[in-house]
Amino acid sequence: MVSINNIKRFCLTVMITFMAVGCVPHYSFNGASIDYTKTKTITIADFPIRANYVWGPMASIFNNRLKDQFADHTRLTQVRRNGDLKIEGEITRYEQRNKSVSSEGYSAQTELSMTVNVRFTNNVDHKQDFEQQFTANTSYETTQSLNSVQEELVTQMVKDIVDQIFNATVANW
Repeated sequence: MVSINNIKRFCLTVMITFMAVGCVPHYSFNGASIDYTKTKTITIADFPIRANYVWGPMASIFNNRLKDQFADHTRLTQVRRNGDLKIEGEITRYEQRNKSVSSEGYSAQTELSMTVNVRFTNNVDHKQDFEQQFTANTSYETTQSLNSVQEELVTQMVKDIVDQIFNATVANW
């Protein structure tokens, strides 16, 4: 015969199992909060450089990283035109300036900054449209030449700016 205690244990085990399975929260770790039933496509235009100071590879590094971010972290299909979401703009500033001075009166650190102007259009909900500038800064020791650190620094700034754009357009924090 089956004892009452065994039945109670079985019932308790079944209840705990159902509660554990039913109460598991579902998180999206990519940060995107997109209603994929309404929003399916995105158009990302290439951003030209409109800054006074230019480093040639900067535009392609930025454009590729921006498109990769949306490809890797959303299920949106990238289309050439007429996307449900549209991101366009230009790189408006790329400059360096002295950040700190040594005790001898010479520049000790140089700050490099990059600014991107973004126009975002949400063709599903135009209340979310905006135009905004995003900026990132990084520093390097003046004992190093800009040529020797430029690619690494630009890559860091691009990552920062792309994260800012992603959060402003589809993360809705």
